[in-house]
Amino acid sequence: MREVDATIGRRLDSGVPLVGEVARYIISAGGKRLRPVLLLLTCGALNCPHPQRFNLAAVVEFIHTATLLHDDVVDESTLRRGRSTANEVFGNPASVLVGDFLYSRAFQMMVETGSMRVMEILAEATNVIAEGEVLQLMNMHDASLDEAAYLRVIRSKTAKLFEASSRLAAVLAEASPEVEAACAEYGLSLGTAFQVIDDVLDYDGDAAEMGKNLGDDLREGKATLPLILAMQLGTADESALVRQAIESGSTDELPAIVNIVRRTGALQGTRAAAAAQAQRAIDALRALPRNPYADSLLELAAQLLQRRS
Repeated sequence: MREVDATIGRRLDSGVPLVGEVARYIISAGGKRLRPVLLLLTCGALNCPHPQRFNLAAVVEFIHTATLLHDDVVDESTLRRGRSTANEVFGNPASVLVGDFLYSRAFQMMVETGSMRVMEILAEATNVIAEGEVLQLMNMHDASLDEAAYLRVIRSKTAKLFEASSRLAAVLAEASPEVEAACAEYGLSLGTAFQVIDDVLDYDGDAAEMGKNLGDDLREGKATLPLILAMQLGTADESALVRQAIESGSTDELPAIVNIVRRTGALQGTRAAAAAQAQRAIDALRALPRNPYADSLLELAAQLLQRRS
């Protein structure tokens, strides 16, 4: 990871000072670096010391960071990872344009691998993520969204880059199609579980620990799984209150809605959904050799369910 961070630092260089300033602001904010970690651990599990692994780990982090810059503008967010968002500090135009820079720099870097398969995977992932963003935008303030539609959004918007990260490692390792598919399934399921737990924390977390404003999803009109289950499990009045809040994007009744989500068992149901995805990730690891790296991938899936921030 030190090598990945060094690569990120080198590739953020630009003749335009504002580009580096904005990009470094968000990248240095203390993110989890889960996608680069996933790529490197999977390479280790497949005994693949390919020199391009650090470059591609930086690529997936750049793509992820670009999505964050754009997301915060679309969502009008003001807080991320415990401090002001880039758009809050530098303005929306700078955030959007630096996000574009990171996307284009990522594509410059992936070309350096000389692998059409690598470029195919990352081009597809970037396209699916963009589709997921648009799909989420279309679903805003739609209280009729069901669990299947919710999962479709997060698999596109969040889990797809996890999938690409683990699949890239298999491609670098020249693994069999079966192992590549297992690596991709691990990443997709892990990324899905990660986002489901993230949505739990919007109603069961601490703002200081999470570095975000609790209730942000509700304010943005997002029908996440805790709210979907609360409407299914609550009384008619409770369901109506949650529905109205999603449709209006109002957080005026946030304390009452948090109580509904907790009282109805919606949080437990959402955590159970995340656990099922984590188990799918763990099951996929059976196709990989047993070694300390594969053990770490297993531990990562298990610990994901315990995260509080």
